[in-house]
Amino acid sequence: MKQMLKNTLKHGLIIFIELIIGQVLFAQTTDLGQIVGKVLDTQNEAVSYANVLLNSAADSSLIKVETTDENGFFLLAGIPEGNYWLKVSFVGNQDYNSPAFSLKKGEKMNIPTITLESGAVDLATVEVKSQRALIEVQPDKTVFNIENSINATGNTALELLRKSPGVVVDNNDNIMLMGKNGVRIYIDGKQSPLGAADLAMLLKSMQSSEIEAIEIITNPSSRYDAEGNAGIINIRLKKDKSLGLNANVNLGYTAGIYSKYNTTTTFNNRTKKANVFGTYSFNDGENRSWMNLFRTQNDIFYRQQSRTLTNGAYHSVRLGSDFFISKKSTIGVLVSTVLNDNNWTNYSFTPIIDLNTNQQISALDAFSQNDGARNNLNTNLNYQRRGEKGQTLNIDLDFGLFRNTTDTYQPNFYLNPNGQGITEERIFTAQAPTDINIYTAKLDYELPFLGGKLGAGAKFSLVSTDNAYEFFQETNGESIRDIDRSNQFIYDENINAAYVNFSKQVKKFNLSFGLRAEQTNSEGNLTSDKATDNNSVKRNYLDLFPSGGISYQLNRKNQFRINYSRRISRPNYQSLNPFEFKLDELSYSRGNPFLRPQYTNNIQLSHTFNYTLTTSLAYSHTNDFFTELSDTTEVSRTFLETVNLGNRKVLSFNVSYPVSLTKWWSTYSNIGLNNTSNKADFGEGRQIDIQQTSFNLYHQSTFKLPKDFSIQVSGWYSSPSIWGALYKTRSMWSIDAGIQKKIMDGRANIKVSVSDIFYTAFWRADQEFGGLAIDGSGGWESRQFRVNFSYLLGNSQVKATRKRKTGLEDEKSRVN
Repeated sequence: MKQMLKNTLKHGLIIFIELIIGQVLFAQTTDLGQIVGKVLDTQNEAVSYANVLLNSAADSSLIKVETTDENGFFLLAGIPEGNYWLKVSFVGNQDYNSPAFSLKKGEKMNIPTITLESGAVDLATVEVKSQRALIEVQPDKTVFNIENSINATGNTALELLRKSPGVVVDNNDNIMLMGKNGVRIYIDGKQSPLGAADLAMLLKSMQSSEIEAIEIITNPSSRYDAEGNAGIINIRLKKDKSLGLNANVNLGYTAGIYSKYNTTTTFNNRTKKANVFGTYSFNDGENRSWMNLFRTQNDIFYRQQSRTLTNGAYHSVRLGSDFFISKKSTIGVLVSTVLNDNNWTNYSFTPIIDLNTNQQISALDAFSQNDGARNNLNTNLNYQRRGEKGQTLNIDLDFGLFRNTTDTYQPNFYLNPNGQGITEERIFTAQAPTDINIYTAKLDYELPFLGGKLGAGAKFSLVSTDNAYEFFQETNGESIRDIDRSNQFIYDENINAAYVNFSKQVKKFNLSFGLRAEQTNSEGNLTSDKATDNNSVKRNYLDLFPSGGISYQLNRKNQFRINYSRRISRPNYQSLNPFEFKLDELSYSRGNPFLRPQYTNNIQLSHTFNYTLTTSLAYSHTNDFFTELSDTTEVSRTFLETVNLGNRKVLSFNVSYPVSLTKWWSTYSNIGLNNTSNKADFGEGRQIDIQQTSFNLYHQSTFKLPKDFSIQVSGWYSSPSIWGALYKTRSMWSIDAGIQKKIMDGRANIKVSVSDIFYTAFWRADQEFGGLAIDGSGGWESRQFRVNFSYLLGNSQVKATRKRKTGLEDEKSRVN
């Protein structure tokens, strides 16, 4: 790898604006009290998700039930004056029964720490009634618990993101959050290096049976990489949570136009000295999608209709172990790999019509056969130590490699006006291997300081990408290398980062502030047989990224919070690659080696009522906003290229509300309202000034029925909006329904569901720019029948596998 040039420094100055927001609220009664406490095990570790039952001292009738959070805390709110006793239970431990106590009117009672004693449990007799809520609205993030959703069964990760609060997936599988693109996708706290196309392929392959929850973080703190102007979506994969040995098996079948199969197996073996865990996932099947692209260019109308078939087996393996070398120190090793045969074929037919005569002058009959593989390997070595006074040291060393190959065969046949005889044929082949190596080292340290918590850390990353593109034209059965299109693009990037943050509780205020510095050195070199200008692009820059937030607990039911952060989005590695990737003879996409990073300032005000109803108002401003833009070349050809626009402004309003209407009916609703404005100037007649107000809805209702049956109905709607630079999209909507039954004493589940019942999840969009008018539409086999069976072997949940993030976070999301 080529040695990076000396760093040059650029000083940045950010003015942090303080906002004071006042509200007048109706006074609330304080007749009801609350009970708070914490549950630990015999090792003084927090017991997460233990059942906490409040019973009447008079007749032991159940008054209220809650579960502890991940830190072992519980809160029983809205309790009237009276005499009570507590019961705390958790599988693998002896039940705890408290003495009777009295709660006064409006009293806030702190229960002394509860310690659960370990004990043998006959698992056949255990029946756990409580479960985590479908949606958890937390101060710094929103959590979508996939395990508790029936309609999530058989879905892919990309489909689940579409159902997530505040998330929109557009017609090209681009992911937006709160009306903004530039979202960074993390998997188990580690950012995916994949760019748009490969990331979409990975998420389409990943099954819901692999996923525990989706975490949505709109304003990450300075501890996170500054990459991603719209925030972070973390997909948390399942880990078995047992003491001893257990395994879980999931089998799934999906029927759309074509059949699909998937299976996931996890295992976990925990002892006092070590925890070994692993997951294997497989899915296979054929998928169909279609697209119509009607475009007008130079008084010629191209009526392109295409369909795409994709297939290829997907294998995912994750193996890891945590070694408890002492009560305070843990060493972890994690290895994961994905092997994916990515094969797809596109068939297209394009009548070509002269608008001056309204007569067809030709037609293009083409198909593109692509045989590829997308394989990656990621390794992580982690050390964690917890001190006696609350200090935490975390060190990560990571290495990731990505090997993508694509071999393309693309014949193009031009037909005479009646669409019968061939007037011209052009046959192309191409080979496009991509090798990416990523090295990272990360250190994080936290300690108590001035009554709060002080955190600091540093990160080093080094990325090397090698992209080769060999393009051939078939002439009389002979392959002739095209020196104008064949080339090699090598891109190296080094980022050095450091951060500091501080958080503290001051009476009813919770304060958190941080600053992150990132120094970037990058160099891209293009090598080709044909001499070109600007074949080397070098950049060196230093940026500062402040972040902060203030939350205020007005009373027991009302909390306010304001957050600010500055973010950066660097181009995906292959978006810088000037290769041409053809859909057919007339349509292709290409990279742009001169793309600049985009910078976004985000500010968000939110209010949470009664720990459930959350309302937020957010504003973001992005400079050098980059996105894909359709443009023209060579009279009849059109291409898609990522370019920097002038700026983008997004004002968004969001409301989310998980609520149980009755004991048997629980719901979650989310509505998002966004106003988006894009502006750019590419010269005379090529200006962009577009604004659109859009909204999206999501609702889910779950009904608990007798005999362990439950039914779920969910749906989403997206109004007309803006995609990319200036595509105006039409509305889309979909409704799903499913049923679940627990069997075999609760150890097994059968889930049956139907997605997009009314077959309405199609997209349509249009744009006009620089003499090019496009009206596009498309869809896929979105209506599917799904069946899933899961079975638990061994011990039920007792203690969770240690959760940790790795250092390979920011870099993984930028592999394309």
